[in-house]
Amino acid sequence: MNSKLKDDMTDRLFEAILKLENIEECYAFFEDICTINEIKSLAQRLEVAKMLEEKRTYTEIQQITGASTATISRVNRCLSYGSDGYKLILERVKK
Repeated sequence: MNSKLKDDMTDRLFEAILKLENIEECYAFFEDICTINEIKSLAQRLEVAKMLEEKRTYTEIQQITGASTATISRVNRCLSYGSDGYKLILERVKK
C-alpha cells in the first residue's frame, strides 16, 4: 500500500466510487468531481495501458490516443514496476 496516497479522505473517495452502480452514475459523479480534461486524461492512460499490454508500439499508441511519449512511458513504468492496478482492472474488463 502506498503510504503517501493512503489517508482517511482518500479512503472515503474510493469508498464513494465503489458505491457507484452503473456508467450513468459514474458519469454524473466524475463530471462533478473532476474536470473534463482530468477524466479524459484518466481514460487516455487506461487506453495506453491496454495498448501496451497488447504490445503496440509507442508510435502506434501515440497516433491512436494522442498521448505524449512521456505519458506512454509513465504508464509503461507503472505496468512494469507499479502496484499492478492497471493489470488488475485490464484483466477484469476483459471478462
